[in-house]
Amino acid sequence: MHLNIPASRRALLQIHVCVVLWGFTAILGKAITLGAAPLVWWRMTLVTAAVMSAPRFWRGLAATPRRLVAIYLGIGVIVAMHWLTFYGSIKLANASVAATCMALAPLFIAFIEPVLARRRLDVREVIFGLAVIPGMALVVGGIPAKMRSGLAVGALSALLAAVFNVLNKRFIRHSGALSVTGLEIGAGAACLTLLGLVMPASVPVFVMPGGHDAALLLVLAMGCTLLPFALSLVALRHLSAFTTALAINMEPVYAIVLAIVLLGEQRDPHRGFYVGVAVVLVLVFSHPLLQLKPGGRPVDIPPPQ
Repeated sequence: MHLNIPASRRALLQIHVCVVLWGFTAILGKAITLGAAPLVWWRMTLVTAAVMSAPRFWRGLAATPRRLVAIYLGIGVIVAMHWLTFYGSIKLANASVAATCMALAPLFIAFIEPVLARRRLDVREVIFGLAVIPGMALVVGGIPAKMRSGLAVGALSALLAAVFNVLNKRFIRHSGALSVTGLEIGAGAACLTLLGLVMPASVPVFVMPGGHDAALLLVLAMGCTLLPFALSLVALRHLSAFTTALAINMEPVYAIVLAIVLLGEQRDPHRGFYVGVAVVLVLVFSHPLLQLKPGGRPVDIPPPQ
């Protein structure tokens, strides 16, 4: 039986599947003993190798205009810097802090997208972006002073995520998701490779992982990067960058729950945790309803300029 599911609803379901998978990235980042730079380098290199082994990638690349190839390569560098700061935040603080900082992305997008998409500032998006911050603060339950550097790096990571999310939204309709994934992840891997050649020995990039780290890196690259990255690009064709980022705010909730279950963290959720989860859930699921036209149809997303 074929279900006639509207594209916007299907895309929303796809992005939530991606968020569940991304919820494991902070856990894996904490479990992998490599530093942030080699971790991200291996993550992007493994994904690049996998994508470039697919004939579909090369067919899509041949059909992609050179201008767009250059744009996707530039976005890939931003993705690399986002992941580098994200895992840097994990190493400086912990998985929960790094994931929670991503709640700032919708607030950044509320101001960045109108500039890049050449549209008016949406006051509702600004309000929603601001409203999610207290909810995520309740989830974390407070930041110790020793974790403030990790919080700052995490905020920078959220800003970089907002930029590449908006840019992907602007240009993804022109190319296949697999081709864009390969170009962006490949550009990020190349960027980190060049950085690794000039970085001092005290900050190594090319570190051979042990057996335990290698297995976790494969899971991180294939299951939590390649699959959700490509799927999110498909979903982004039918969702606004802001709606996507707002849904991704569920990632810290998943990350904290997974940290308790999988890492054996002895941290019982307090009342603030459940209040914070409730705030995020209300925001995530009410925002698409506010995007509907009076007749119940989603507001059309304007094509890229």
